[in-house]
Amino acid sequence: MKSHPRPARRQDKHSKTSDNAPMVTAIYQKLSRAWGPQNWWPAQTPFEVIIGAILTQNTSWTNVERVLASLRTANALDIDSMRRLPNVQLEQLVRSSGYFRQKARRLKSFVAFLDARYSGSLEAMCATPTLQLREQLLELNGIGPETADSILLYAGHHPIFVVDAYTRRVLERHDVIKPDAKYDEIRSLVEQSLRSQAAQRIRDASGLDPARPSIHAPSSMSSAPRQPLAQVYNEMHGLFVQLGKHYCSARDPKCEICPLGPMLIHRPKSDSNAGTRRRPARKIVQVRKKPTKSKL
Repeated sequence: MKSHPRPARRQDKHSKTSDNAPMVTAIYQKLSRAWGPQNWWPAQTPFEVIIGAILTQNTSWTNVERVLASLRTANALDIDSMRRLPNVQLEQLVRSSGYFRQKARRLKSFVAFLDARYSGSLEAMCATPTLQLREQLLELNGIGPETADSILLYAGHHPIFVVDAYTRRVLERHDVIKPDAKYDEIRSLVEQSLRSQAAQRIRDASGLDPARPSIHAPSSMSSAPRQPLAQVYNEMHGLFVQLGKHYCSARDPKCEICPLGPMLIHRPKSDSNAGTRRRPARKIVQVRKKPTKSKL
């Protein structure tokens, strides 16, 4: 009996950006037309964006908002105030974000970097070429690729995409990336996929999906002018965040009501494909106690 060659599976093509770019582009077009602008990042100044990018590591944005409110009350949301603030007081102000001692040190470390490299000027820092500034930020203790790219995109308006856990989860479930895909591999894929796209301009909200997730009110930073490509990367990241929070959750994805549900090749099972595997149940071992000798 003559055997027929099996068709190549989509997973075998993940290393080729060109094979996956159409799906990334389709996700952006679908969500941006249905949900409109996301008004992200909610901040009034570039320095507030940087503080938020550092504080949001390993915690929810709700906790970050609490800390920002505390810092605002203490008049500590500017560089000069942050520089003068005693470490012990700063630790208490950022306490609700978790790992508060580490995060206080990282905020102080960033201010020291800004003073040493750019004489305390955020304008001079943000005017530095993208890749050069990215390398400098990655040299700072506690700042990884996601935090560095958040600072570049949202504080400096550099055209660079931010990859977070939501981005990875959505793209993996849509068979666009492998589970072990590297950060910069994902970033390059999204950037190349969206270079020909334009930011969605919504003048009449009546055409948007009435069931779309709620968004932050426009802020000084979210509405600031930026390059068209930076705006596209900004919107795509915000859309991934909304999708991950409200539909593509780690344990119980709502694929049946998700706007991207019809685009799935296969639906993930509940509590699978989420980047977090269930640990096997621990075997309970009963330890026999030695009989105690009577003291009588």
